[in-house]
This record gives sequence, structure tokens and C-alpha cells, in this order.
Amino acid sequence: MKIKTGRGTIGIMVLFAIYSISMVTSLPGLAISPILGDLETVFQKASNLHLQMLESLPSFIIVPFILIAGRLSLRLNKKKLLIAGLIIFFICSIIYPFVHRLNLLLVVSAFLGIGAGMVIPFSTGLIADYFTGARRTRQLGIASAINNLTLVLATLLSGFLAGINWHYSFLVYCFSGISLFFAFFLDNTPPYVQSTSLPSASDSHSGFKWPIKLMLLYYFITFLALTVPFNLSLYMQNLHIGNAEKSGTLISIFFLAVTLPGFDINRVISWFKGYTNVISLAAISLGLVLFAFKSGILLLTLGVILIGLGYGIMQPIIYDKTANGVPTADATYALSLVMVMNYISIITYPFILSWLSLDSAYFPFILCMILGAAFTVFAFFRLNSKTLGMKQIQENNNVK
Repeated sequence: MKIKTGRGTIGIMVLFAIYSISMVTSLPGLAISPILGDLETVFQKASNLHLQMLESLPSFIIVPFILIAGRLSLRLNKKKLLIAGLIIFFICSIIYPFVHRLNLLLVVSAFLGIGAGMVIPFSTGLIADYFTGARRTRQLGIASAINNLTLVLATLLSGFLAGINWHYSFLVYCFSGISLFFAFFLDNTPPYVQSTSLPSASDSHSGFKWPIKLMLLYYFITFLALTVPFNLSLYMQNLHIGNAEKSGTLISIFFLAVTLPGFDINRVISWFKGYTNVISLAAISLGLVLFAFKSGILLLTLGVILIGLGYGIMQPIIYDKTANGVPTADATYALSLVMVMNYISIITYPFILSWLSLDSAYFPFILCMILGAAFTVFAFFRLNSKTLGMKQIQENNNVK
């Protein structure tokens, strides 16, 4: 079976390989979440900082290695880089269940971050290498959906395995073995990618420009969306809206809402056309408004759905615009610059709120509601001014 790419065709196994990479990009740190309470009992002498590092350390390590892998992809064989990262990831997933000392768990977590950082740029970079046009947009949407859907399923599986034995929770990382198997079916060199020189941020002759605006946009919308998973549980507890089970259900609904638009992102774009980003930002802002007014459980459910849908629409569109803005050979590097903003946002979010002295679970929703609404208005008027400008140019050309 052959899959059309807009440039030619690829085999179904190559497509499965690309999809499988998206399965593992959100896994690092995931296995720790359901077992933090158990680890406090297992490692009674450990400080809270050491326990929290098990969850956050992979993200800190991932950031530099995403950039390193993206940059190396400009000169080295992408398939070999990907396989090397997956091997490190998979070896860590096998070692984890047999480790009983906290310090060794931290060491394994660091290596897991290295492996994940080497893999993540290729989850979108390979799509940019193989696909073009509307087919690339569609595949980026599907990859984003697979990423988020795996996050939901793996969270449930991790919690189930933790109920048997806390060591088994780490087995969710073994999904990387599936990715490693399919990675060998990739072409050694994608047929449509030509070699290029290594660019730098200040190298005007290379033709490569850092996608600064898209990087900042991705950081911003991720910051807004993180308000739900970071604060929802405490928000509901403080307002006596529901228990931990209900907040967990709402967070799962949020990630499912993020997942859905990716499966048919081209249809979504055809509905909203040039206003897609503005409408998505408005959905995120409206969802935050429902939290700001301390709504009941039904309106909060609608709120997390709106925030999830808005973020789920913008994510693949940002990836697509990034890939469109650079030559094919530079796409993986450009996408790595954009994707790293997701992890930087995750790392900096709690520090920014702490710096603003927003210890309450309620005020982050107020803050992000104001930021989201202001940026939505700005994006709307900026889009309209561009549209009017284009119409004026066309009218002047017609007069001439």
C-alpha cells in the first residue's frame, strides 16, 4: 500500500514509523505522576525536591538535546540520529523497573531525557521531509492527535500498573520499543531532502531565519493551556466543586479535546479559513472566562473542552507554518526550535506564577484569561489590518 505525500508516495511501514515517533514524545516524566505518593513512602528519607526531580528532570534534559538533535540533523543522517535516541530511550525503559535506589532513578531519568530530546524533533521533522501542501498539514494534525491521545492512554495505563506495583508504572516507556522497531523501515535519506549547510542565527547567507514569532506564539498558547493541568485539581478542591476523581476526569477530557482537531485539521481550516487562529485563541479565552467566574461542573467541563480544542487546533498549524517558512532540508531544525518552546513553557510556568506570587489556584485562570483575551483582540485587529491592506493594494493595481 502506497501513501500519497504531495511529492510522490511512501510505503505504509514508513508512515507507521512516523506515527510511532509521536507516541513517545510526551511520555518522559509521565510514569512518575501516579506514583509520587507511593514514592514518598518508599523513599522516606528523600526530600520533596528529589522526588519532584524524578518528574521534572527529563524535561530539563530534553530542552538542550532537542536543539542539539535538530542542529545535528542538518549534517548527520537523520535515521541514525533517531535510532540512537530511541535506543537510549528504550534501554532506560527496561532498566527503570529494576532500579530501587532514588539516586539511580535520577540517573536513568537524565538518560531518558537525552534519548527523548534526540527523538522529539523527528516527530514533526520527518513529516516535513516526506509530505508537502495540504497532505503535510493533515499529517501534522494526525501526529499531534496521536501524541495527545497516547498521553491520555498512557496516563491511565501508568496508574493501573502503579496499582499492582510502583515499579511497573515505568513500563509505559516501553512504547519506545514500537517506535524503534518501525524506525528501521525509514529511508536512510528522505528522497526529497537535499543537503544544506549548517545555519546560524546570524548567518544571513544561509537563507535560514529563526521562526521567532512562531516560537513565541507556541510558548504563549502552551502557557495558557497549562493552566488546566497545573491548577484544575486545586481549583476544584478550594471551591468545593468536586473531588480528585472529578478533576482527573476533566483533565482527561481536556487532553481528549486537544487530540480531536488533529485528526481532521484541514477540515477545521476550511471552516474558519483565515480566522482559524483568532477563533482558536477566542475559544481558549472563553474557556478561561468560565473558570474566572467560578462556574459549576457543567460549565467547567465546557471550559476545558474549549481550551483543549483551541490549543489542539493551533498546535499543528504552528508546526505547518514553521515547515512552510524554511527549505525542506532545514525543516527539522526549525521545528526543533519551535517544539522546544513547549518544554520551556512547562519548566517556566510554575516559576513565573511563583514570581508573580500567584499561590492561589484561582488567580492563574484570571491572569491567563486577561492575557488570552488581550492577545485575541490584538490578533483580530492585526488580521483585519492585513486584509484591508491587501484589498487597498489590489484596488490600486486595478486603478493602474
